[in-house]
Amino acid sequence: MPTVSIVIPVYNAEATLSELCSGISAEMRELASDFEIILVEDCSRDGSWRVIESLATNDVRIRGIALGRNFGQHNALLCGIRAARYEIVVTIDDDLQHPPSQIRLLMEELAAGHDVVYGVPKVEQHGFLRNVASRMTKLALQGTIGVEAARNVSAFRAFRTHLRDGFENFQSPSVSIDVLLTWASSRFSSVKVEHQPRAQGASNYTVRMLISHAFNLITGFSSLPLKLASVIGFVITLFGFVILSYVLGRYFIQGVSVPGFAFLASIITIFSGTQMFVMGIFGEYLARIHFRTLNRPPYVVREET
Repeated sequence: MPTVSIVIPVYNAEATLSELCSGISAEMRELASDFEIILVEDCSRDGSWRVIESLATNDVRIRGIALGRNFGQHNALLCGIRAARYEIVVTIDDDLQHPPSQIRLLMEELAAGHDVVYGVPKVEQHGFLRNVASRMTKLALQGTIGVEAARNVSAFRAFRTHLRDGFENFQSPSVSIDVLLTWASSRFSSVKVEHQPRAQGASNYTVRMLISHAFNLITGFSSLPLKLASVIGFVITLFGFVILSYVLGRYFIQGVSVPGFAFLASIITIFSGTQMFVMGIFGEYLARIHFRTLNRPPYVVREET
């Protein structure tokens, strides 16, 4: 049996951590020769860190890492993945929506010769707006990691630890674990898993946050917006030539000019708006280059237990 590191990003989860860790421990005793549970606390507003300290005191296989401020789920995952000591990394959320018993399915699929396995919910237990925002995020991923892989992306995943060598030197405040994994392997797979309603509280991922994450994916790890800007520029230029041909045709064939200030104003507005849109895309990429030059770390560890 392999050795396994379970990485869990923690945010406002004091009510579920004990049950989650006990369930994982019970499952791992049958699946792994040795294992560890790494709880990365992302500057929660509740008593999550106190619970982690208590769990780590009672079980030597539980490790706690507290971040200096709230960096986000993927940044916390990156921290935990880099701290992992064993052959396989399994990532799972802290809300008990993915039952620990489903880890077995990921491990079996990974043993079939894959490098990354996602646990895809049979039926997602989210609200309508959250499901729509999740699909937007997957659409954003398609241009970066491929359609098939993006369709099965999930926070419940298992992969071989050596894949982190592909992003060992990655330093950026914008992190997407799913994109980084594609830098090291293309052997992806997925399995259908159970997805339970939240045991406590509400999701920390709002629709606005998911849309923002999708936008960061598009501009941070893909050149698709730049290609889109080129296409838009070409189409608008072509449109301008069509308008010019129409105006010149009316003048030379019929001997009349196209009247109307509104017509001229609308054409100017279209061209000006397109220019501002394209400049905004360029500005977003320049801003990301600027932040990369500042060498802002993806996370800062405050303490460990």
